[in-house]
Amino acid sequence: MMGNATSAATMRAFVVTGPARAGVVRVPVPVAGPGEVVVAVERAGVCGTDAEIFTGEMSYLHTGQAAYPMRIGHEWSGVVSAVGPGVDETWRGRRVTGDTMLGCGHCARCVGGRQHLCADRYEIGIRNGWPGALAEYLPVPVRALHPLPSTVDFVAGALVEPAANAVRAVRAAAVTGRLLVIGPGTIGLLCAMLATADGVDVHVLGVDEPSLAFARSLGLAATSAPPEGLFDAVIDASGAASVPARAVELVEPGRRVVFIGLSGEPSLIDSRQLVFRDVTAVGVLSGSGGLTGAIESFATIDPRPLVAATVGLADVADVLAGTGRYGPAPKVQVDPRR
Repeated sequence: MMGNATSAATMRAFVVTGPARAGVVRVPVPVAGPGEVVVAVERAGVCGTDAEIFTGEMSYLHTGQAAYPMRIGHEWSGVVSAVGPGVDETWRGRRVTGDTMLGCGHCARCVGGRQHLCADRYEIGIRNGWPGALAEYLPVPVRALHPLPSTVDFVAGALVEPAANAVRAVRAAAVTGRLLVIGPGTIGLLCAMLATADGVDVHVLGVDEPSLAFARSLGLAATSAPPEGLFDAVIDASGAASVPARAVELVEPGRRVVFIGLSGEPSLIDSRQLVFRDVTAVGVLSGSGGLTGAIESFATIDPRPLVAATVGLADVADVLAGTGRYGPAPKVQVDPRR
């Protein structure tokens, strides 16, 4: 359980109080509880999940797993500024990032290595009230931390979490031949970059020409129509309800489709197509289990071109509302001290 924010000191944080209602407020600086640290946040990414919380569309808001007011932000990097009881003092001053999913640590799922599926889990900045990283300081259990090597700066460090999702998606695709990635957003592009670095023949499919042009600027083959032939694996990193069924049509029989994108409405698939074509369908919920691999992958790929701009906390509402213009790259990061 997170430590109570009982310090007299205050900090700036971005808080969503209701649909399309948000702003920067002063809140108490968190105090590290047992087994926790406090991280001075250097960079935090803004994600589609954050936008759904801002608009009120996020499913957790309707199932009781989240409630306003919310301090959002789950893609982050920073420096450990304080350690709680039972935490090794050597963590203080270390450059870190960390997992979003915080399991209870005791249930069968946690003990079995599936803590990201724990029924009682917190999700930083998303689920069950754990405060997020769009703030100057963030409390984090030490077990969720991942040290950043000197070769990974804070900009790349705040891309570790989405890259970890991509690592898990590419692993699940288990492809050595042709891969189709649908959706040239942050995770889709990271999937394509990771698979390309592994020698896979990657094609990116999208609908927005500026996004496709940006993908091509990264050296990726990107089009608005799928190339001829079927693919040895398809990764759906889009948010379109029609794409999952199309992904099943585009994969070679006996191969894999990986679903990591989420639409705002049900995405229907004819299960008979999975059976008749002997297709394996895999869902990826989070980057848990992929963070170490993501950090290691940054020795091979450079994710920083995916960041269109770095803004301050006061600009976050414009980013979430889509009113800011930051260029074709998909990611906006926040420096909480701006």
